[in-house]
Amino acid sequence: MEKQKSFRGFMEKQKSFRIVMERQLSFMGSERKKSKESPGKRGDLPIHLAARAGNLSKVKEIIQNCSNYESKDLLAKQNLEGETPLYVASENGHALIVSEILKYLDLQTASITARNGYDSFHIAAKQGHLEVLRELLHSFPNLAMTTDLSNSTALHTAATQGHIDVVNLLLESDSNLAKIARNNGKTVLHSSARMGHLEVVKALLNKDPSTAFRTDKKGQTALHMAVKGQNDEILLELVKPDRAVLSLEDNKGNTALHIATKKGRSQNVRCLLSMEGLNINATNKAGETPLDVAEKFGSPELVSMLRDAGAANSTDQGKPPNASKQLKQTVSDIKHDVQSQLQQTRQTGMRVQKIAKKLKKLHISGLNNAINSATVVAVLIATVAFAAIFTVPGQYVEEKAQGFSLGQANIANNAAFLIFFVFDSLALFISLAVVVVQTSVVVIEQKAKKQLVFVINKLMWMACLFISIAFISLTYVVVGSHSRWLAIYATVIGSLIMLSTIGSMCYCVILHRMEETRLRAESRSFSMSHASDQEIFNSEYKRMYAL
Repeated sequence: MEKQKSFRGFMEKQKSFRIVMERQLSFMGSERKKSKESPGKRGDLPIHLAARAGNLSKVKEIIQNCSNYESKDLLAKQNLEGETPLYVASENGHALIVSEILKYLDLQTASITARNGYDSFHIAAKQGHLEVLRELLHSFPNLAMTTDLSNSTALHTAATQGHIDVVNLLLESDSNLAKIARNNGKTVLHSSARMGHLEVVKALLNKDPSTAFRTDKKGQTALHMAVKGQNDEILLELVKPDRAVLSLEDNKGNTALHIATKKGRSQNVRCLLSMEGLNINATNKAGETPLDVAEKFGSPELVSMLRDAGAANSTDQGKPPNASKQLKQTVSDIKHDVQSQLQQTRQTGMRVQKIAKKLKKLHISGLNNAINSATVVAVLIATVAFAAIFTVPGQYVEEKAQGFSLGQANIANNAAFLIFFVFDSLALFISLAVVVVQTSVVVIEQKAKKQLVFVINKLMWMACLFISIAFISLTYVVVGSHSRWLAIYATVIGSLIMLSTIGSMCYCVILHRMEETRLRAESRSFSMSHASDQEIFNSEYKRMYAL
């Protein structure tokens, strides 16, 4: 029984939970519906929403609840995108709603443009809504003559999209629409030919074949535009009225064959070459034939195709060189040379920077090695100098006697010992001074580090020289008066070695300083700017130098 009660309780809880969830879902659904009907980011009014949804009854209800003046004002309202209810209905193809709205509008309100520059008639033509356009034309035929910011008519817009039914409707309403050009001079035929809409091109040529000779601001005809595309059938249609269009040139003297060759359209080139009346060797204002253009832009297929058709270069035709082409070629050569020089200078600069970075690393490594070596030698000399004073020959006085004190060296009154004592002390304290400096001073800048190494090295020279003198002076005591020649021999050998070593180092230091001065003077006079990388490396890089 207890199990049955617990099971019933569980089922009741589950049922109540399901009811709560269903209420929440229904509430969320109603909220979503409200959000869809709300103005949203576009700022749509209820009339906009009804027109967008195609709700004719709602549109009628909203309009009928307003007075005649209020309905005109309401239908002229624009959302954040600048769209009127008529624009929204036209864009979505709701012809019945368009017909209903047009009952309350005048031409000025119907011509209101959105932020994209399109009015209701243009947007319907772009979307290809034929019935909507019929309703608009029935009420306001002059809408067909309206233009956007680029001076494009609705016919231009429909032709660009390839809506042949719309194009036929607009041409029937007014065939002069095909003659209206955009701000850049391009007609409807230009744009439809470029986009490859064959049926549109046929319809336009049937209404007015003379439009094939119309040129834009670049001097290009519809044939010039067509060869840039991929549909060679359009080329055949454009030359049907008059093959003279094949010889027309643009502002740069390019024929349709020049343009097709430049764009690399082999199919269009083949089509043009099959036509009678084509001047295959026509030259443009740069003195280039189509074959010259093909070779210039590196198209082996087109070069072969043109040569097989009998095409020739401008030079092969024996024509005098064109002055403008020569000037253009000269300027091109100079530009190429300058760019080459700049590129070479840039590469040289990068290589010099790499060399300088490498040299800097080598210098820093050498300086660090010199500092470490000086520290080790200073500690070694200090140790030897300190120990030498307590291990003199003859030992020390162990019993107090007249004229002597305990611990005194037996050779303390010897002149050689006095010399040893003085120079050994100098070597000791100089070495200790170097150790103190080395363990206390941290140098980061390379120039300061070189100066520190220079001073330390000179102190170490002195310490080595002084410890050598101390050693030599003590040899006169050790060998005695009978073997003094041994001490003299040690003096000569030591003097020669130390003096020649220190002299050689001084010579290397002076030579290095002179070389640094010379290089600094050359760099100031920019003479190194013309040197090669190897010369720079050889002049700056040395396997060793003295500080």
